[in-house]
Amino acid sequence: MKLILKILVAPVIVVLVLFVWICSALLYCSAWVFGLAGTLLGIFGVLALITRQTTNGIILLVMAFLVSPYGIPMAAAWLLGKIQDLRYAIQDCVYG
Repeated sequence: MKLILKILVAPVIVVLVLFVWICSALLYCSAWVFGLAGTLLGIFGVLALITRQTTNGIILLVMAFLVSPYGIPMAAAWLLGKIQDLRYAIQDCVYG
C-alpha cells in the first residue's frame, strides 16, 4: 500500500519542483524590471510632490512601494516559499 502511495505522489512532487523552479526564474528576472519601475515611480512621485500635485505624488509613491522589493515581489517570494514547504511536507509524509 505504501509503495502505491509513493508511486502516485511522485508526479505531484515533480510538478511542484518544476513549478517552483519556473516561478523562481520568473521572480529573479522580474526583480530587475520591478526595481527599475520602482525607482522611476519613486522619482516621479517626489517630483509630483515638489510641483504641489499631492494626490498624484502619493499615488505614485504607493505604486513605487508596491513594485519595490518589499511589495509584490516579497509577497510572491513568500507564496513561493509556502509552495515549497508544501512539497517538502508531502515528501516527508510519504517518503519518510
